[in-house]
Amino acid sequence: MMKKKPSARENSSPSSSTAREEETEWEMRPGGMLVQKRTAQTDAPTRNLRLRIAYGALRYEICVSSTATFGEVKKVLSGETGLQVDEQRVVYRGRERQNGEYLDACGVKDRSKVVLIQDPSSIERRFIQMRINAKIQNAHRAINNIALQIDQLADQVSAIEKSISNGVNVPEVQITTLIEMLMRQAIKLESITAEGDASAQKNLQGKRVQKCVETLDELKVSNARIKPVVVTTKWETFDHPPSSTTWELFD
Repeated sequence: MMKKKPSARENSSPSSSTAREEETEWEMRPGGMLVQKRTAQTDAPTRNLRLRIAYGALRYEICVSSTATFGEVKKVLSGETGLQVDEQRVVYRGRERQNGEYLDACGVKDRSKVVLIQDPSSIERRFIQMRINAKIQNAHRAINNIALQIDQLADQVSAIEKSISNGVNVPEVQITTLIEMLMRQAIKLESITAEGDASAQKNLQGKRVQKCVETLDELKVSNARIKPVVVTTKWETFDHPPSSTTWELFD
């Protein structure tokens, strides 16, 4: 259990809300959130409050329970503003409020004004995350393009394998050229910086290239054992039949 110490400014304030905050006890919820401990003095009938939220030039109005915490208010504001809970700072009556503080215990009433500020450090974190996401997207796009090329080359490998299995000799230059094209794709893959899912996809395509090259090496050996088929044409000759035509002369 934690106890909040009153500040000199709070002791000098005559308001009732400040007086309630001078001696605040805290407790840990099962989810790990530190909240104000409910006492007989802070218990009050539950009612809905309409809060006016000022976020820069934007204005919002949300409805929450009077017994809600400022952390729960931030969750509602996440849906309105797109800011995550840890990116928000909520100010009420000139003080930044912690997630575990209850609205009614801090003197929040219907149509009270709450100021929302984006945490400056979160802006930098979001910018860094945007750059990381852009790199990941570029890596995915590059790997997908290479995967399409590997698909086409793998089809050619299958065609050569089928020809050799049928006893058809394939020109060696065709196999060598296909190996070179696959190795070019492997070099392109190595030049891509990838993390997470993109890294796994990169490794998968690299294994495909390796398997195709190994298959071609084996096919090259099998192809060398096949004697090329030489097609020769034998022409049949015919003797001219003897001429038996008798010509008759007329005067």
